Formats: sequence, structure tokens, C-alpha cells
Amino acid sequence: MFTLQIEHGIKDFDMWKAAFDRDPADRKGSGVVAHRIGRPVDDPQYVVVELDFGSRDEAEGFLAKLRQNVWGSPDMVPVLAGSPETRIVELVA
Repeated sequence: MFTLQIEHGIKDFDMWKAAFDRDPADRKGSGVVAHRIGRPVDDPQYVVVELDFGSRDEAEGFLAKLRQNVWGSPDMVPVLAGSPETRIVELVA
């Protein structure tokens, strides 16, 4: 299993969550089998998202889709604060 971890600042959680729920990158169709959303207890204007995939290729493909089609879109500009930090990790235990 591979997990795409995404962290970034946001301007408004409710607006961000509504955009996430609209699923502009087609998580299910892109191979996401589970996801988790968290926020640091001391920073409600920041989110940590973990998306699980069965393969590294799926995780890398979805990250490319996010970079090309989502994070630069006019719909997301009012929601995001700064650039997302990302990494793909392999679950080993």
C-alpha cells in the first residue's frame, strides 16, 4: 500500500472541505481506496490529507493530476493558502 500525504494551509476549512467533497480529481476513479483528513490541534487553518493507493504508479499519477488540474485552478485559489507539501510513502508494517 502507498499513501500520498498532502499538507497545506487553507483560508477556510468549510470552503476547502466542500471543494474536497466535490472531488475534482476523481479520487475513486484514480485508485484511492481510503482517505483521512486531519488538522493540527493548534492550527485550524492547516490540513493534513492522506490518500491510500494499491500501487505507487496510482499515487504518482494522482499527484500529477492534482498538480495539473486542481491546485492551479481558479476554483481552488480562494481556498488554498500557499503551496501544498507532498510525499508518497510506502507502508511497510
